Amino acid sequence: MKIAVCIKQVPKAQELQVDPVTQTLKRVGVPSEINPPDANALEIALTMKDRHGAEVVVLSMGPTSFDESLERAVAMGADRSVLLTDRILGGSDTVPTAYALSETIQKIGGYDLILCGEETTDASTGHVGPGIAGHLDLPQLTYVSEVRLVDGKVRARRTAEDGTEWWETAMPSLCTVNFGCNKPRSPTLTGKIRVKRGGVVVHWSCANVGIDPKKVGLLNSPTIVAKVDTVYGPDRVAFSR
Repeated sequence: MKIAVCIKQVPKAQELQVDPVTQTLKRVGVPSEINPPDANALEIALTMKDRHGAEVVVLSMGPTSFDESLERAVAMGADRSVLLTDRILGGSDTVPTAYALSETIQKIGGYDLILCGEETTDASTGHVGPGIAGHLDLPQLTYVSEVRLVDGKVRARRTAEDGTEWWETAMPSLCTVNFGCNKPRSPTLTGKIRVKRGGVVVHWSCANVGIDPKKVGLLNSPTIVAKVDTVYGPDRVAFSR
């Protein structure tokens, strides 16, 4: 069984800053981490690896600085990792991102299950996972907190308005994972040694994958940020008796 986990490196939530000129998030010089819901998805994949002997492949799209998060994922227990990195991807919103990741997953091939975080803390759209499923024509289960393998099918506990519900689907399929549904494990000493030896992250360009440059990048992204405002809360006054 092969599980592909899509992760993104994001600025730590408490360090989020907006560039007043470009109206985009500052990423250079800001402490980063694996997007928290993606870390929860990775933990589910690693738990399934422990139980069923699955191969876990982690992939991401972004600059080479994202190697840091992919190396951490390998140190946590992932078998290998792939970074799709290319200048022509710069400025891609969720539409070209879902397309590019789906093409990368197809190149990896042989997947039975794809896991993504429910959303990213730097955008909070929740679009990419369902977008990947759409491009690959896969059944999808969103906002899941638990995933099981039952008789060769995926059975997942899904969050609903009035509680939770269980859904089942055939593989291959895709699930998006709820933030905070588990506690991601820490990197192991064996994993750290493996990362230290190097070669755990493979870099692919759009040409390597066969991605159409006319479908990615800022010019091919339908989302337009018209305005960004910083909202300041009221001053808090402490009262004592």
